[in-house]
Amino acid sequence: MEKIRLTQYSHGSGCGCKIAPAELEKILSGNKSSLQIKELLVGNNTNDDAAVWDLGNGQVLISTVDFFLPVVDSAFDFGRIAAANSISDVYAMGGKPLFANAVLGWPIDKIPSTIATEVLNGAKSICTELNIPIAGGHSINSSDPIFGLAVNGIAAKENIKQNNTAKTGDLLYLTKPLGVGIMTTAIKRGLAQDEHIAHTVELMCTVNSIGERLGAIEAVHALTDVTGFGLLGHLIEMAEGSGLSAELDFSKVPVLPFLDTYLQQNCIPDNTFRNWNSWEKKVSGVEDLKSFQVLNDPQTSGGLLIAIAADKAQELETLLNACALPVHCIGFMKTFDGQVIRVNV
Repeated sequence: MEKIRLTQYSHGSGCGCKIAPAELEKILSGNKSSLQIKELLVGNNTNDDAAVWDLGNGQVLISTVDFFLPVVDSAFDFGRIAAANSISDVYAMGGKPLFANAVLGWPIDKIPSTIATEVLNGAKSICTELNIPIAGGHSINSSDPIFGLAVNGIAAKENIKQNNTAKTGDLLYLTKPLGVGIMTTAIKRGLAQDEHIAHTVELMCTVNSIGERLGAIEAVHALTDVTGFGLLGHLIEMAEGSGLSAELDFSKVPVLPFLDTYLQQNCIPDNTFRNWNSWEKKVSGVEDLKSFQVLNDPQTSGGLLIAIAADKAQELETLLNACALPVHCIGFMKTFDGQVIRVNV
């Protein structure tokens, strides 16, 4: 029997299958919640990673859902990656995930159901590591394989972090290297080397659990995870939401160590171009090909983007070191100067 390659059933890899930002804005422009409910602290009126509900006892409920098409050929790894990516939104709000429900769409006539079982097993492996039960879920017979989780979490009310609360002078840190979208494109085209695939898979399966600890640090003013809109897109959300500009040093931005191999083969996701078309007028300094390709690259299960007061940066770096995470200070926030992001290449 011929081996099934899940990426051949995917028109877009992972978070790279997101609707383009400009189109999504059109869809959502008339769908902001008009209900004024005081318990809903964070809803769809912002671009935050999850909804937040005040429980009235000093704690809040965090609720999010995320799903996508296959990003790798291994069903087990697809499940692991999708779970880590979904859970990340709770961590990006400074919370602790409690339980999840699975979201599964499967083309039963094209791909055996036993492979869907492997996807679920992969997700379960990540959730078990974090002591998060998959309590239930919903499935449909769909034309494409789709998987993700709806995740609920909890946090102290004062620990909630948003992506629109950065302050002037904050330093920006990124916890994972960029280039996942480029690599998953190479995987889909059958160009990726086995050791590079393994490295990228483990990166995507690394959970952003440090987010819960960041929630307790008052000097962390804003927090988000970098996914399908790429670093530029998520930094634009942070800067615009905070009414500030951001200065980015491209030489300090971490990338996968073998990325040039695949850039030379033009393994560029379609969403790289859709991302750029959505905000090119808001960014200056992206004048060479590599910065364009990397900064707009859609990430799947990407790292956390952290805005922290400059005088508390050492506290953050100590925590990153203690958690065996790399320390990458990539820029800073400043008073709005007419340009949302300036990139120094």
